[in-house]
Amino acid sequence: MKNEERVVIAGGGLAGLRAGERLRELGFRGEIVIVSAERHLPYHRPALSKEAINGELIASDLRLTISRELNAVWRLGTAATHLEPDRHVVGLPGGEELKYDGLIIATGVEPRHLVGAPRQDPRVHVLRTVDDAIAIKQAINSTQGLIVVIGGGLIGCEMAASVKMMGRDVAIVSRSSTLLGSAVGKNIADTVTEAHRVRGVRMAMGVKIRHWVRQAGGVAIHLSDGQVFFAAVVVIAVGASPSVAWLRGSGLVLEDGVLCDPMCHVVGGGSDIVAAGDVARWPNLRFGGQPRRVEHWLNAVEMGRAAAENLLAGREKSRPFTPVPRFWTEQYGMRIQGSGLPAMGKDTTTLAGSQKDHRTITGFINDGRLVGMVGLDAPTAMIKLSTELWRQNRVTASGVQQSPPQRRAPQHVTPQHLAPSPEPAERMPAEARLPRQQQESQPLPVPPASATPSYAPVVRSRGQTRALVRTGPRARPR
Repeated sequence: MKNEERVVIAGGGLAGLRAGERLRELGFRGEIVIVSAERHLPYHRPALSKEAINGELIASDLRLTISRELNAVWRLGTAATHLEPDRHVVGLPGGEELKYDGLIIATGVEPRHLVGAPRQDPRVHVLRTVDDAIAIKQAINSTQGLIVVIGGGLIGCEMAASVKMMGRDVAIVSRSSTLLGSAVGKNIADTVTEAHRVRGVRMAMGVKIRHWVRQAGGVAIHLSDGQVFFAAVVVIAVGASPSVAWLRGSGLVLEDGVLCDPMCHVVGGGSDIVAAGDVARWPNLRFGGQPRRVEHWLNAVEMGRAAAENLLAGREKSRPFTPVPRFWTEQYGMRIQGSGLPAMGKDTTTLAGSQKDHRTITGFINDGRLVGMVGLDAPTAMIKLSTELWRQNRVTASGVQQSPPQRRAPQHVTPQHLAPSPEPAERMPAEARLPRQQQESQPLPVPPASATPSYAPVVRSRGQTRALVRTGPRARPR
């Protein structure tokens, strides 16, 4: 691309931010316009269900650092309305048209609706944005009754743990019989479920919601097992859906997100559009080549950077994006780390375990190959074992492993590979000593993951040293 050209980034979250920064790192000196439906500059989203709820952090603490060199025009509070690839136009509210020479789609996801839930009731909430977190915290602080979390996934469990740590009565309602379900394997799921139970979290597992009854003092939730929870506050955490409504009619393939080729270029949109982050569905040639979305913090960082690189390179010179995904969460002081694609696993095996406590690592196996692993309070062993994921999942042209290993479980790792806990600081891996926000950015420091540069927390607009934030519907037309 030429320096007089314009790149539009649709989405002002982590993926969009890191994509813009990568453009500058690679020497692009044209205009960058970031269109964001939110009214806030990018912030640390994983903290919303943890520190932002229990009071450890306030909204200003969550703000992400932004490169001094980004020099972007921020269109905050301005959601893209449509896309016309033939005309190279992104539609904005009020009929405004924003021309682009290159487009990066990074609009992320939005909370999934729960059929029958009274979403308009002010006591019923979802959690996706910092404004959602503020509203939930205010609702909790202004009531004294039961807090009900609908959903037993990562967000639901983190939310319940945060509320419980505030000293409030909380219940979890889930269609699964255990918390976190197949995402972490039975052993870890059982441990997490028991951790919530022993702390007094009320559990309604393997149930459905029959109906909701709105009353003056709260919301009555009638369950299929006969239980009734009377909630002062309800938080619905039943997953997320890709934010692609604005792309309908554009010609792009929208199948559980924006379908991309292995190089992040969108399918059906020409050579000047790429996608990144939670909204992108692409074939990772390291893991079978089946298109998938990955809703992890670090994937947003790495894919945003990769998409920017490939947009500048052009489709013919682009390189496949083939990461080993990683994620990290914490509940009641227990650290859960994941690597690879556990959802691909057809079988599980214990890779490491301690006879003295709950520390363990579950491996996920597909066709005799280790495709993912999840560890509970075992960071040192996770780092040691992570090289197996790279070794057993090599990048191929089609994504299909040409020489699969013999059909057997990976070699068992004996409990002594789990270092004593707590570990002296000087013996801990560097990752384990990082501040919490950096831990979530780099949960498993295994090569060849892209490094995320550290920048000073200053945004510079064109020719100035302050943030240029335009919240109105209009910007300079082109």
